[in-house]
Amino acid sequence: MNLAGVALWGFIATVVLTTLMAGAQGLGLSRMSIPFILGTMFTANRDRAMLVGVLVHLAVGWMFAMLYAAGFESLGRATWRLGAAGGLLHGTFVLVIGMSALPGLHPRMASERHGPTPTRALQPPGFMALHYGRWTPLIALASHIVYGALLGGLYQPGGP
Repeated sequence: MNLAGVALWGFIATVVLTTLMAGAQGLGLSRMSIPFILGTMFTANRDRAMLVGVLVHLAVGWMFAMLYAAGFESLGRATWRLGAAGGLLHGTFVLVIGMSALPGLHPRMASERHGPTPTRALQPPGFMALHYGRWTPLIALASHIVYGALLGGLYQPGGP
């Protein structure tokens, strides 16, 4: 596996994904902030949560980049199309499974079945994160497709 390539392109792809989603939030197309959600899993301090969340999201992005690279290595090739297909699967999994499981993992998030409490004040994402806006699933899916396409297009299999 080309570790230098996966470290570089995994970082860049994660930064692009995070920027696309943050940009959509800033434009009012979605209320979802993955860095904020991740950060509040580790700290109740909402200001510090963004920094913690960005760092966690970068680490998770690198881990997923390793999985993509393993897939490219097993196929013996990496193309933007293969990466985009991986991004489509990845994004679909995150939206359908990950978002549904999030309230069970997050110590500060209410669930669909149990409303908010003083400790669990964050809104749950709902199916496909639709509680964060009707454009949220499309934005999340498109961002993950771009993430995969960048990895597939830029990663070179077979390195040290």
